[in-house]
Amino acid sequence: MNALLALARGIDALTERIGRLVIWLVLVATLISAGNALARYVIGESSNAWLEIQWYLFGAMFLLAAGYTLKHNGHVRIDIVYNRFGIKGRAWIDLLGGVFFLLPMAGLLAWLAWPMFLDAWVSGEMSPDSGGLLRWPVKLLLPLGFGLLALQGVAEIIKRIGVLTGRLDLPCESPVEEV
Repeated sequence: MNALLALARGIDALTERIGRLVIWLVLVATLISAGNALARYVIGESSNAWLEIQWYLFGAMFLLAAGYTLKHNGHVRIDIVYNRFGIKGRAWIDLLGGVFFLLPMAGLLAWLAWPMFLDAWVSGEMSPDSGGLLRWPVKLLLPLGFGLLALQGVAEIIKRIGVLTGRLDLPCESPVEEV
């Protein structure tokens, strides 16, 4: 069990690093959006590529930060039911939800998205819009994001088993700061 808990800590560290990097994409997307708006209204020039990169960054923010959100307990759940249970009851709910819902869903979506990415990569698929971007980078975000979510799901399952076996205390972590 100690090796599994060490694996969970390693996954947590990776997820934390990725989450901290993704935060910077918000600034990049904001600057690109502001620059594009200024160019369009001040000098009358714009580009589909600038609009598409904003969409790509928006997708990257959500897909790459899904595991970070799970790690920090910011995902959606039915708190009315969940909060009525004690620590072990919550651990059971998280464990069963992870094994029967999260891992199959994230794994299936990553697996189904991989061929779509490969087709775009091999064909050099481009946006159909004039001046548009390559499509494979944004299509890579799908298997990567769901793969990272599944990986964090494995860490959460390990930690819940640790709670149920008495080897780990479930942190009383509040969800990610609410807006």
